[in-house]
Amino acid sequence: MKKLFLIGGMGAGKSTARKALTDEGLAWIDLDQVGHEVLTWDTVKDDLRGAFGDGIFDESGEVVRAELAAVAFASPAATRKLNCITMPRIEERYTDLIDEFEREGKPAVVVEYSVFRNRQQSLAYGADVVIAVLAPLETRIERAVASGFSEEDVRARIARQITDADRIEAADVVFNNDGTPEELRNEVLAWWNEYKKEL
Repeated sequence: MKKLFLIGGMGAGKSTARKALTDEGLAWIDLDQVGHEVLTWDTVKDDLRGAFGDGIFDESGEVVRAELAAVAFASPAATRKLNCITMPRIEERYTDLIDEFEREGKPAVVVEYSVFRNRQQSLAYGADVVIAVLAPLETRIERAVASGFSEEDVRARIARQITDADRIEAADVVFNNDGTPEELRNEVLAWWNEYKKEL
């Protein structure tokens, strides 16, 4: 089963590219969603409480992601602490999902990976193809704000991510999403139709 990793900054158009592929019947893993899922695990909550205290939980004992982000991204040391707790669990869940899709006989899986840093030290070392979706910075900010984020939050998140130059260097395939969603969709499908001939 081929693993197609989809990378790109906030507002670049990863979801449009992913939907083009999943509409073709490909399996899909969103690592952001997996990250949210592991925050509901009791073992993870216990570790987070030990590391960051009770202030990151609501009355019903669930993690408040905004509160967690505020303390976990306050310093590089706190971010490392968070990653040590969550990353092994995210990898574990990711591996389970991959095994499941392989048993189902899926030809390929699209893995949406918004916090991608490089291919060597991440889940992406197992990628068959890394696909980067790029768009001009101001366009990305406009899109993210239109989808409900504050401009300040968007700029802060983008500042923590790698640059498009880094993404281009790591990618096997690059799509420049500076047109319409339809144009991006058509480009992704044209690439997929060529690529699947090799499968």
